[in-house]
Amino acid sequence: MIHRHSSSCGCGEPGLSRRQVLTGLAAGAGALALPAASRSDEVDPAPRRIDVHHHFFPPAWLQRTQPPPGPLPMQRDWSQARVLELMDKSGIATAICSLAPWGTSFVEPAEMTKLARVCNDYAAEMIRDHPGRFGLFAAMPLPDVEASLKEIAYALDTLHADGIGLMTSYGDKWPGDPLFQPVFEELNRRGAVVYFHPTTANCCGNLLPGVNPGLIEWPFDTARAITSLLYSDSLVRYPNIRFIFSHAGGALPALSGRIANFVARDEKAKTYAPQGALAELKKLHYDTANATAAPAMAALMALVPTSQIVFGSDYPYFSLAENVEGLGKITLGAADRQAINRGNTARLLPKYQS
Repeated sequence: MIHRHSSSCGCGEPGLSRRQVLTGLAAGAGALALPAASRSDEVDPAPRRIDVHHHFFPPAWLQRTQPPPGPLPMQRDWSQARVLELMDKSGIATAICSLAPWGTSFVEPAEMTKLARVCNDYAAEMIRDHPGRFGLFAAMPLPDVEASLKEIAYALDTLHADGIGLMTSYGDKWPGDPLFQPVFEELNRRGAVVYFHPTTANCCGNLLPGVNPGLIEWPFDTARAITSLLYSDSLVRYPNIRFIFSHAGGALPALSGRIANFVARDEKAKTYAPQGALAELKKLHYDTANATAAPAMAALMALVPTSQIVFGSDYPYFSLAENVEGLGKITLGAADRQAINRGNTARLLPKYQS
């Protein structure tokens, strides 16, 4: 079951007032913006971080990435040896690998199943060759539901993957769509960890010409995905799934008060948010990848306790070092810092508890 955090946050109330939201965010931002000399910077000298947001590039995947999403140098220069070197320098014991943001979506539907299998097998070989250093959130050939159900069984039963990697949307469908219900039923039955990475939905690829969709659209697609799961009652219906969302939840923390207030006025909310929207959002887990700026972390930490925050890097699109350095600037006690670095992920994935 999902870890429940008890607090006196009032998460069962209908929603937060505008003043409460602003006061909470201001207090969080003020705490996180303390000068370096007054921070509590007690850092475990051997943090043994687990990076839950770490991209890998199987040769078969790279061979199919032209023209979209393009032969980015950071992808072409990727190697296992280089990754391990950088992990050692940044105190990262284990990288849970997942495909780059495009997953398998850029190939023809008939090829998605084969590509997902090849990539998952490649990751399994990395894990065997470097025990303890790599893990896997397995790629799925969605929106092909039947093929994905077979890949879930193969990934979890044969490859012993750490969890399943999904995208925040598939074309014009978000995860709460009835099409995906069999997938989530199976993942719930297995009590799986499900990691979501944002992508570009059909609606929103070129809304701001010349602006990379990763800048604005991906944080909002993360918020759409979570809202889709909320309103479809998936967060209530599938309580055994442990969800992880990228980039501190994208736009979700900033929108959480607004969502809570709308849900509180919805007569149907007793079905999909019986204790209020905030109670459901607090059950989810959020990674720190490219999200360690003080305002982003203030918003996230005003929404959820540190027990729901896990370390992520978004490597290689952002370096391991800058993510470690960014998190190091956030005011945290030693126990909370180590929980984010390793403990919270080890709780989700018990094989890393040693």
